[in-house]
Amino acid sequence: MNIAILIPSLDPDDALVTLVSSLQQRGVDHIVVIDDGSAAQEQFDRCAALGCVVAHHTRNLGKGAAIRTGLRTAQQHFPDLAGVVTADGDGQHAVEDILRVAQEVLRCPDSVTLGTRDFSAPGIPARSRFGNRFSSLFFRLSAGVPCPDTQTGLRGIPASLFDFALSIPGSRYEYEMNFLFTVAQQSIPLHFIPIQTIYEAGNQSSHFRPIRDSARIYAMPLRFAAASLSSFVIDIALFALFSQLFAVRTARAIFIATAAARVCSGVVNFTLNRSWSFANKEDDWKAQGIRYLILFLCQMCASSGLVYLLAFLPLPLTFIKIVVDTGLFCVSYFIQRNWVFRKKR
Repeated sequence: MNIAILIPSLDPDDALVTLVSSLQQRGVDHIVVIDDGSAAQEQFDRCAALGCVVAHHTRNLGKGAAIRTGLRTAQQHFPDLAGVVTADGDGQHAVEDILRVAQEVLRCPDSVTLGTRDFSAPGIPARSRFGNRFSSLFFRLSAGVPCPDTQTGLRGIPASLFDFALSIPGSRYEYEMNFLFTVAQQSIPLHFIPIQTIYEAGNQSSHFRPIRDSARIYAMPLRFAAASLSSFVIDIALFALFSQLFAVRTARAIFIATAAARVCSGVVNFTLNRSWSFANKEDDWKAQGIRYLILFLCQMCASSGLVYLLAFLPLPLTFIKIVVDTGLFCVSYFIQRNWVFRKKR
């Protein structure tokens, strides 16, 4: 197979050399190991002695940067590749599964192949089971396509998508989620094959930092929430200001103060989401503005209508509105990502 195996690694143990040796015994001779700024070099020297290519980072740059380095290195050392397969070097991927993904890359040259694990099996760490289910649900709602294992590191990328893979932003774990989101946005097929679910010693070898890396992975919805909160504060502050300026509490004055504050905060929210939350300043802002206005009006009508329909409940009206608007906030995120600020192919 004219497929290169890319193995990003940070401070590896003997499992890395065992994997490389096992792959070579099965006839794989295109192997690139990426040292992502490890302190010790013994394992990488042993891999080099076995004949595989070893690329080094002088400091830890993250898994995304390591994958891009591995891809560029593979292109330099192995011309005319049909594709690459990324695999973890800590024993979580069986050699048989790596070879199966490589075969699928050859069979499906226009698709991204993912080796997906079964998280319902016994012995899976609780944080991994919850994290996978949450990220899979979030991906399906956000991208509009299913993916049973968004966190898998066993991925097959055909040669036709090399430049695409190198263009994906993100240096650390967020690269893998950004890659999947962009694949879905560009309507590139995702091909899934089941693989063994292996967790060595409770997955203690993982370098994933739950808080920091999760913040990187879910940076877009977090930015969206921050932009929405900022707009909310502006809306309240302007309403208070306009109410003081009018100095009356007639229905007309309240309506004008509400509308003026909402329009100003809406403009701020649109600008923040376009330039920061979803970072899509390349497409026509007028078309985006029209779509945003349609969503804005529909959301405002939906909020009023749902609050009215639920007003019969024995709950404070303010509480009902908070619940309704929270649900609409979540819906608004997915609509803005997939429609208002969706990037063109």
